[in-house]
Amino acid sequence: MATFLYKLGRFAFRRRHFVALMWVALLTLAGVGAASAPVAGASSFSIPGTEAQKAFDLLESRFPGMSADGATARVVFKAPEGEKMADKDNKATVEKTVKVLRTGSEVTSVDDPFATHTVSKDGSVAYTSVKYKVSGMELEDSSKDALESAAQDARDAGLTVEVGGDALQATPETGSTEVIGIAIAAVVLVITFGSLIAAGLPLLTALIGVGIGVSTITALASALDLGSTTSTLAMMIGLAVGIDYALFIVSRYRAELAEGREREEAAGRAVGTAGSAVVFAGLTVVIALVGLSVVNIPMLTKMGVAAAGTVAIAVLIALTMIPALLGYAGRRVQPAGKKSRLLGGGRAAKKEGKPNMGTRWASFVVRRPLAVLLLGVIGLGAAALPATSLELGLPDDGSQPTSTTQRRAYDLLSDGFGPGFNGPLMIVVDAKASDAPKAAFTKVTDEIKGLKGVVSVSPAVPNKSGDTAMITVVPDSKPSSVKTEDLVHSIRGTGGEIKADTDATVLVTGSTAMNIDFSQKLNDALIPYLALVVGLAFLLLIVVFRSILVPLKAALGFLLSVMAALGAVVAVFQWGWLSGLMGVEETGPIMSMMPIFMVGVVFGLAMDYEVFLVTRMREAYVHGEKPSQAIVTGFRHGARVVTAAAVIMIAVFSGFIGSSESMIKMIGFGLAIAVFFDAFVVRMAIVPAVLALLGKRAWWLPKWLDRALPNVDVEGEGLRALDEKRRDGDEDRELAHV
Repeated sequence: MATFLYKLGRFAFRRRHFVALMWVALLTLAGVGAASAPVAGASSFSIPGTEAQKAFDLLESRFPGMSADGATARVVFKAPEGEKMADKDNKATVEKTVKVLRTGSEVTSVDDPFATHTVSKDGSVAYTSVKYKVSGMELEDSSKDALESAAQDARDAGLTVEVGGDALQATPETGSTEVIGIAIAAVVLVITFGSLIAAGLPLLTALIGVGIGVSTITALASALDLGSTTSTLAMMIGLAVGIDYALFIVSRYRAELAEGREREEAAGRAVGTAGSAVVFAGLTVVIALVGLSVVNIPMLTKMGVAAAGTVAIAVLIALTMIPALLGYAGRRVQPAGKKSRLLGGGRAAKKEGKPNMGTRWASFVVRRPLAVLLLGVIGLGAAALPATSLELGLPDDGSQPTSTTQRRAYDLLSDGFGPGFNGPLMIVVDAKASDAPKAAFTKVTDEIKGLKGVVSVSPAVPNKSGDTAMITVVPDSKPSSVKTEDLVHSIRGTGGEIKADTDATVLVTGSTAMNIDFSQKLNDALIPYLALVVGLAFLLLIVVFRSILVPLKAALGFLLSVMAALGAVVAVFQWGWLSGLMGVEETGPIMSMMPIFMVGVVFGLAMDYEVFLVTRMREAYVHGEKPSQAIVTGFRHGARVVTAAAVIMIAVFSGFIGSSESMIKMIGFGLAIAVFFDAFVVRMAIVPAVLALLGKRAWWLPKWLDRALPNVDVEGEGLRALDEKRRDGDEDRELAHV
């Protein structure tokens, strides 16, 4: 592989006009596609194989025209202090609002609170449900404006009015912190390279790669049903790995220049050596992201595949466009150890032979491996302790900032009708096989009324054929609570007895039941997913490092870092530690997909640093150095760059903490803290400590397995053989000349 990539790097350097034009053309094509593509609607949320999804599908087939996936709005009214909603003026205002809302072209129905008895017991709060033909993301601006205008008119009449539901759903904003993250990355690159030109190359290529990836996702969003979160996550991961991969190749290029090689040769060798590590690091990330498809949740699969595509683009750009841009930069990119004239006057950055910080740290770890290992493991174990109280759920309007009308509507409904009112359960009774459907509906209603934790049960609403009915159940606990989950399981347990007596099937659905089933499916899939991803990556790393213990140590170190990161997420988003600093206004359960998503993404990113750092150690070991000296050599060449890469990745991920969407905020924080733990504790401390303790045993591989494995040549042995052939050819030519 090293020889092939070496040739690719030299080709890109020589044919830089063609390579640059190709990537600019791809960026333009993707941009045009994104600009001309139809606006994507809301991504459909389905969980195949779950009871909630079966009930949802049954509703769509047995109750045609009800627009089960249409947008909804709850317009909540509160009377002024000391007044009731039934007072003449207040009632007239509500009725006028209902009348205005019914005139909307996309509205299917609007309930009258006084006719449907949706007024609180104390008479101070009432609400009307508005249902639309299309989803929240597909609603025309005129429909949203009409909804807001009607609410404002009621406010002007003296009522407190808030609007909940997804009709006013807005595209999430990442905030200015995303730009700050990129700015920090730029500063780190300048400090690392001592050159504005060298620092600008990774940023430029990462932005081009993300531009192509995100534009392609936008262009295909409508056709493939991709939500806005998909492009945000692709941007987050694509920026981080794009900068890192380019950083490693530029750094190796400068090291090759420092050894006296010509620029084209240095570019080829940088791609042949560091590029090999980039390919395998990128492969681990792609495997981890594509592996999310085993969960069998379409939304998660699409997010993983889209992000994996952006990572693949980042790898290809690093291997081709970086050497092309290095060709354009020429002498403006200085050899390692020198600064640019602008930043350092072309002076050497430090005295020759003076050990750098990476060398000093590695030497310390090699002398005290056991102490470093114990300290690292105990520290990560302590950080992981909060993960033992992990509670999973999905965000709803109750997790929105208090400044939003959705959150205020949620609170008004909770105060007026009880906490469970924001998460009603929809019971679907399929009595098609029953001889007495009406009796079955009555029995289901009576059985549910007798269950603990039920506030109210609505009368059964049958369909036109009378073989299916809907029943609404309001719990006495909030949607994300354990008590509500227990009630769902109780109703499903009762359904078994009812089926035996009446041949009617009882199914529980609704957003709350969907969330519960979603969390359960993710929990069930976590172990198989972990086994698949870690297993495939383990095999890949055996090929790269030609060792059994090094990949095993890499996998165990990853488990430590991901558990510590989950503990930090629980401490901030569930317990509320430092929540003000992170902009977390409402603590609660951790998003259901967070553990499995973190496992996938963090594993891929963790293997990046493992590959970049340990390949340098193996390269030194293969070339004859002792195991302990190889560790120091690996740190001397790689520690500075890996540190810069980690800081950049942390800065990029931290930039998304400013997002207005709780899911993006949580993922940004989780990935940032995970990279910190993995890069600085696991890869920089635990890994060298374990390798120092293992010595030569770290690189042991059974002979039969060594013969069976393909030789991918990450260390660049093929390039050394190429050098020898060149030297022999030069000597032969000299002798012939004599």
